[in-house]
Amino acid sequence: MSRTILVPFLLLLLMVCHVACSFENQTFRPLEELRKLRTIRNHLQQINKPSVKTIQSPDGDIIDCVVSHRQPAFDHPLLRGQKPLDPPERPKGHKSKSEKMSENFQVWSFSGESCPEGTIPIRRTTENDLLRASSVTTFGRKLITSFRRDTTGDGHEHAVGYVSGDQYYGAKASINVWAPLVENQYEFSLSQIWVISGSFGDDLNTIEAGWQVSPELYGDSFPRFFTYWTTDAYQATGCYNLLCSGFVQVNNKIAIGAAISPTSSYNGGQFDISLLIWKDPKHGNWWLEFGSGVLVGYWPSFLFSHLGDHASMVQFGGEVVNSRSSGSHTSTQMGSGHFAEEGFAKASYFRNLQVVDWDNNLIPLNNLKVLADHPNCYDIQGGINNVWGNYFYYGGPGRNIKCP
Repeated sequence: MSRTILVPFLLLLLMVCHVACSFENQTFRPLEELRKLRTIRNHLQQINKPSVKTIQSPDGDIIDCVVSHRQPAFDHPLLRGQKPLDPPERPKGHKSKSEKMSENFQVWSFSGESCPEGTIPIRRTTENDLLRASSVTTFGRKLITSFRRDTTGDGHEHAVGYVSGDQYYGAKASINVWAPLVENQYEFSLSQIWVISGSFGDDLNTIEAGWQVSPELYGDSFPRFFTYWTTDAYQATGCYNLLCSGFVQVNNKIAIGAAISPTSSYNGGQFDISLLIWKDPKHGNWWLEFGSGVLVGYWPSFLFSHLGDHASMVQFGGEVVNSRSSGSHTSTQMGSGHFAEEGFAKASYFRNLQVVDWDNNLIPLNNLKVLADHPNCYDIQGGINNVWGNYFYYGGPGRNIKCP
């Protein structure tokens, strides 16, 4: 075959292959999409429970009022057929303020609608929520493959105050709420309490609560009230909020995962939320309270190994994900986005830090240490006074001249 005939023949062959290959790809891609959609819908059926009432939140969230004993926690084999427990004994020294802190700190409650007694409000998970996730199986989970208090694992950076070296049965703090800028969908910024036990290896147990901005999880940049737990260092157990069987909610006015309002403003009004986590001395479950006397729910003790007994460390502070997606340090902000030295109404704070001792007493901290993984990006400064007790300012802007 001469070269003049061979060249057009090869070109024709390439064109036929291109059309055939394109057609083949078009044939298989919809099958993959269908499979993915089927997986998503099956997962949504598991976590979105039938509701007796649906509330449309002003921010676009849909809140389902679900009968208490039909919430996701009761899918757990050890909880199946049970109902939420009665309130536990509160820690001694836990003063209830005369003016009860309002439960209406979330945007959805501004609709004027509420969930009836005997139900709990659950933020509905949508197809879009799952489509944003890196995978359906890891949806609702923090992915950290190496976790240390004193180093950074997987781009997770911290500025925290912590206590260790004793046995802890709970923790309390008031957490300043801001709306920090998060650079991209796969990063987050949060401020929380960690109750920790086990080694910083595969057996790490944590209970966590606070506020977070997470575009991947929620699809926006609002700070949202959240909970978290894990028993194996964030590998296969645990999740945010009510996205798996675990946390049992008992409150019909607070939606975990819903947006918080108001938030603090630079040189303006400041807003904080008070959270208390403690171990019920009678049944051993870990309870969460918001404000003064507003019980949110509990983590059953059987979820945990080390936390079945007590915590060996308590942390308070901020965490961000630095994905370095643009090749330099992220500009995701922690706290207010300003460094600790700027102080009140400019930097974010934690105040009235306390822990619960073996006898269910709320006591002040006597050995608070502070640590920032990358102090040129996010830092922390602790203090103590008569009004705020133990406190600290923390946070920062992320990328700057000293944090390239």
